[in-house]
Amino acid sequence: MQLRLNSKFTLAIGAILTLSYGLLMFYTSILQNRLVIAQAIQQARMLHRQIQLTRQWVADHHGLFVLKTDHDHANPYLDNPMIRAVDGKIFVKRNPAMVTRELSEYAARDGFCWFRVTSLNPVNPDNRPDDFERSSLELFEKGVPEIIKISTGSQGRILRYVAPLSVKGSCLPCHARHGYQVGDIRGALSISVPIAWADKVIARNNRTIFFYGLLSVLAVALVLYILFNSLVARPIHRLSRAMDDFPATPADRFDLPASGDEIGTLSARFIRLCQRLETSQQALDTTRQQAFRAEKLAALGQLTAGIAHEINNPLAGLLNCVKTMQQEPDNRELHSRYLPLIDKGLHRIEHTMGQLLNYGRIEPLNLRKIDIDAIIRDCFDLLDYQLRRISLHLDLRLERAHCIDMEAIKQIIMNIALNAIQAMENGGTLTVTSREEDNTIILTFTDTGCGIEPDILDRIFDPFFTTKDVGEGTGLGLAVTHSLVQQLGGTIEVASIPGQGATFTISLPVTFQCPAANPEHHA
Repeated sequence: MQLRLNSKFTLAIGAILTLSYGLLMFYTSILQNRLVIAQAIQQARMLHRQIQLTRQWVADHHGLFVLKTDHDHANPYLDNPMIRAVDGKIFVKRNPAMVTRELSEYAARDGFCWFRVTSLNPVNPDNRPDDFERSSLELFEKGVPEIIKISTGSQGRILRYVAPLSVKGSCLPCHARHGYQVGDIRGALSISVPIAWADKVIARNNRTIFFYGLLSVLAVALVLYILFNSLVARPIHRLSRAMDDFPATPADRFDLPASGDEIGTLSARFIRLCQRLETSQQALDTTRQQAFRAEKLAALGQLTAGIAHEINNPLAGLLNCVKTMQQEPDNRELHSRYLPLIDKGLHRIEHTMGQLLNYGRIEPLNLRKIDIDAIIRDCFDLLDYQLRRISLHLDLRLERAHCIDMEAIKQIIMNIALNAIQAMENGGTLTVTSREEDNTIILTFTDTGCGIEPDILDRIFDPFFTTKDVGEGTGLGLAVTHSLVQQLGGTIEVASIPGQGATFTISLPVTFQCPAANPEHHA
């Protein structure tokens, strides 16, 4: 399917915009993800700092005592996990680790985050590290300041942040017995920040960008389609229609765009081109008519010698008979012998003149049923004088009359025959055949003349092309023949071997629709 220019232009622009918006959306999605990760990392770092400060406050105050309840149990890993007040109330001690754990439980219930203290050598087994925390703790011993990882859980993506916890002076009352000194890495604080909410925001933003991007692509494509159709496609269509209508419609009647852009300039130049073509065509028609008349006269001139021969011979005999009869007016025997000769000679002259008139008659194409083989014989009878040194072989096998223009087929036969005769100046053989094959009339003319050079074989039907000397022809004979064959709906082909001759093959369609007329072979 062939797309119109405006459709191609619109699709191309739409594809470019779609690709641009696609790349923009892809980059925006990546940028949003980076911003979310950076925000989550910053949030984890701030949370880590806040938890450290909270733990530091608890450690500086040697723990935090809260009223014992059913949910607040004593820490079995502390030396003095409980105290009893004067009024009998029991208070349990909360060290930094327990405060951290309980704050994490509050944060997790709120969906904010969760965190915990872990160590390679935990006092409390609940603080054993998982695989990620273990590898992080091992890296901390090598001096790595923090470890960040994005993992995926049942609730979506989670940012995991792990940073080391170093021993301070306030930690020694509890951890000095474990062999730690100030500055040692006791463990790590592991923080998990869910970022599934951010993924939902990113997805919503992507959908919004996609919707407005698609809407803008469609809007831009529609505007471009309308503009291109108005500014380019329609003027080009008008110019194309003017090209199709020329030369049937004169150039001054074309309705072409007169804008000051490139299309307007093209339209103006097309008008000027049409005007030049019209002027050239008029000059060419005038020259062609003159050349055609000259070619006709040249052909008739070549026939004059043969016609003069055909007329002069019987005319000389007639004059001799008349002169003899005048000298012996009373010799009836002489008159009886000469009168039939005079009658025969006059009929011969009449026949020759009739053939000449039929050949020279100019009529529009007029289809009628004629005997083409008889026309071929008549034409070669007219050329009899030209054939005095040429052996003519006729193999005519058209067994019925055909619907064709008589004058056109005469001129075709005469032109090709004269061309063949002129190619055999020193004599030769001319073979003419006719046959009907697959509803096609096929005529062939084969001569044994000089032939046609391959480099000019495709030019012999060009108007005004001739290899004859100046004054011997205008080069319109074969051109006219080619034109007549085309008018009859046929084709003409030529094959030649230089020095051995040429063969012209004419193929004409058999026409069954012919005006009602009496079958005849000439008018």
